[in-house]
Amino acid sequence: MSDFALAYEATMLNEGGYKLHKVEGDRGGQTYAGIARKSWPNWHGWGLIDAGQVPDAEQVRQFYRLNFWQPLRLDEVQHQRTAAAIYDFGVNAGPVLAVKLAQIVVGTTPDGRIGPKTLQALNEADPESFVLAYALAKVARYRDIVMRDRSQIKFLLGWINRTLKGVSA
Repeated sequence: MSDFALAYEATMLNEGGYKLHKVEGDRGGQTYAGIARKSWPNWHGWGLIDAGQVPDAEQVRQFYRLNFWQPLRLDEVQHQRTAAAIYDFGVNAGPVLAVKLAQIVVGTTPDGRIGPKTLQALNEADPESFVLAYALAKVARYRDIVMRDRSQIKFLLGWINRTLKGVSA
């Protein structure tokens, strides 16, 4: 089965590591280690940050395991590359969207929930083919974001580079 630790380390590199960020125009607002305050205002790490302290790496790791890896049922995905691609996109775009795109790629009903049919299809899919098709679906999604809101174009190259890193991993 797939290994959370491997996927987590790659995604943390994509998220910029254990740093506090605020990028103008980023809809997530302030982030720490990729955790957006707007999306996760009740994360206990914000209290530490607001008090001038730094959350430890294990707190961040557990946040990602509990809010992304486990709900996506990625321990049940046999191929590491498949699981890592879904996980990384889930962190970047949200778990429901990550699952819907994966379901479209493997030909199951895109309902945003990983159930037995989706797990079976993911486990039967050739991981190389899945990762390539998933990357194309992600790039199309990013294109659509920019076409709807031109202010997001400054993020497009970063999104595409992140996607391509996942293909070559």
